[in-house]
Amino acid sequence: MQSALFLALRHDGGRMERGGRRRSEAEEAEKGRMKRTIIKDWKTRLSYFLQNSSSSTKMKSKKAGKHHNYFRPSPEEAQLWSEAFDELLANKYGLAAFRAFLKSEFCEENIEFWLACEDFKKTKSPQKLTSKAKKIYNDFIEKEAPKEINIDFQTKNMIAQNIQEATHTCFSAAQKRVYSLMENNSYPRFLESEFYQELCKTTPINRAAQGT
Repeated sequence: MQSALFLALRHDGGRMERGGRRRSEAEEAEKGRMKRTIIKDWKTRLSYFLQNSSSSTKMKSKKAGKHHNYFRPSPEEAQLWSEAFDELLANKYGLAAFRAFLKSEFCEENIEFWLACEDFKKTKSPQKLTSKAKKIYNDFIEKEAPKEINIDFQTKNMIAQNIQEATHTCFSAAQKRVYSLMENNSYPRFLESEFYQELCKTTPINRAAQGT
């Protein structure tokens, strides 16, 4: 009786072990599929942003009689982005990659607001300054704006008053706040992301070139 019970338990245990192993293998396979999907999605998003930024730059370059092409960075160049957040933002491919990352996290409004502020500060015409200030306010600042950023009520109130007589410093406090949020939260996660790690990997071709 005891031996029969032991055999039954052993049989059930073996079956559970095989079932657990199969589940583990299935989970690993699913993780692998998800990883490939994420990387593929990243590449698609990045290509989209890079093409857009390149095409707009090319149009400006053609008007100026100049031609610029932007290529995938080397692993060494990508690794420089981890040294400082400004290094990332200053690189066109890095900026495109970061925008794609923020889009995947559903918080791309932060980088879009920051870029809008950078453009705003370069505006010379007082008329354009006023119209741009109102657009930025409508897009990012006012309650339930389509790309509303996460800033405190006092800062929003101050901006609402400042844009009545727009100056280049209208959005300075909000831009600093958003920059800090990206630098301390999104930027570290970007550096740990699968796609960034892929960019930093040295391919066999790159290794061979370094060895020559």
